[in-house]
Amino acid sequence: MSNRPPAESGGILSPAYFATTAAAFSLIAIVAFESLAVTTVMPGVAEELGGVGLYALAFAAPLASGVVGMVLAGMWSDRSGPALPLVAALVALSAGLVVCGTAPSMEVLVAGRVLQGLGGGGATVVLYVIVGLVYPTRLQPSILASFAAAWVLPALFGPYLAALVADAFGWRWVFLSVVALIALSLIVLAPTLRTAPKGVEDADPPQLSRLWWAVAAGAGALGVKLLDSSLWLACGCLVVVLFGLSRLMPTGTMRLGRGLPSVIATRGLLSAGFFCAEAYIVFVLQEKWGIAAATAGLALTAVGVVWALGSQAQARLPKVSHTRVLVTGTSVVLLGVTLLTLVVWLEAPAPVAMAAYVLAGAGMGFAFPRLGVAMLQHSSDRDRGANSSALAAADSLSAALALAITGVVFARTEAAGADAFVAVYLVAIVCSVGAVVAAARTASPGAVRR
Repeated sequence: MSNRPPAESGGILSPAYFATTAAAFSLIAIVAFESLAVTTVMPGVAEELGGVGLYALAFAAPLASGVVGMVLAGMWSDRSGPALPLVAALVALSAGLVVCGTAPSMEVLVAGRVLQGLGGGGATVVLYVIVGLVYPTRLQPSILASFAAAWVLPALFGPYLAALVADAFGWRWVFLSVVALIALSLIVLAPTLRTAPKGVEDADPPQLSRLWWAVAAGAGALGVKLLDSSLWLACGCLVVVLFGLSRLMPTGTMRLGRGLPSVIATRGLLSAGFFCAEAYIVFVLQEKWGIAAATAGLALTAVGVVWALGSQAQARLPKVSHTRVLVTGTSVVLLGVTLLTLVVWLEAPAPVAMAAYVLAGAGMGFAFPRLGVAMLQHSSDRDRGANSSALAAADSLSAALALAITGVVFARTEAAGADAFVAVYLVAIVCSVGAVVAAARTASPGAVRR
């Protein structure tokens, strides 16, 4: 039996949904602030802690460990409902932020990022479960688009505020201040969690093997960078990640099977391409053009705005097929990443590099929410948590692997005297091409495309 309440006539801000919408919006906004703030200050953090060699790993670590949190939260939510998994995820996220904020070395900071990822990954999946349980199908594009809108204020002020906090009080407070915001979000979330639907009694039994494969795949993604001194060991870790992905994803995902498998694959490849570009954007603007962190952070601000605008645009096109929206969005991301690579290679003016990155962000905003809607429409009450965790796991694990690979590519290219940033962005292009191919296969067999 479905736990979803009867469809209401109002929108996501109507009395029936307002509390849930406000709570989910606030949590996404906090996660957005943390992500943008850390991206802004990380080059300075790596330099102060003497860990530039672990720069890419600091971004890959929470993505890799997040896969474990996603799988665990998905199984837990299907059995008991979203309330307890969400609280546990926020506690783990807070603990990781405290470790990062007090880290004496880059190695400890990376360890804190691992713990942070466990909580962040779990929270992401639980929010998707809540959307599927609480909102009728007609409102799901709107609530997922609102998640993108929740990035707007953090995007407008987050990077600049993070740079100011780092300059005035030190970068550690960029991490520690977020803990207080998470505590506040729990207060806002309390009414929603008390009334949250429970799990499904006849839900599919948890597959613990998925959890172990998540651990293996996450560790393998980090191992690609940690063991890069030995090409054979790094390649062995890569094989472990790919094999783990095949066990965590729906059957057919690795070969881009039509329908749900390609929806999942598109999410992974899209995230891999874009977030490789994002992780290095502040770094490249500082290194190649000598731009201050606060100014470089304006690129993140602009992306937050266009991402939200793109999300709202796709929500207003409910009759346009998922496949057409996804092909359009992934193609724009590919165009933006390709232009960014050319700008870095040719050392064109910095504003052009920022504009190319912003263009890629617009494509992400257009495609990203529709992937969640497509996944939910392929799901039932029995497997919504599992499919949500697969979508989020593909997102994080693919991005973590791509970032680990770019860390290896960056170090080896720099040692060879070539342009390491161009090499990194070539990896992003390859991933983005894969996303376009996968997006074209997201329609179920026999579906009519409009």
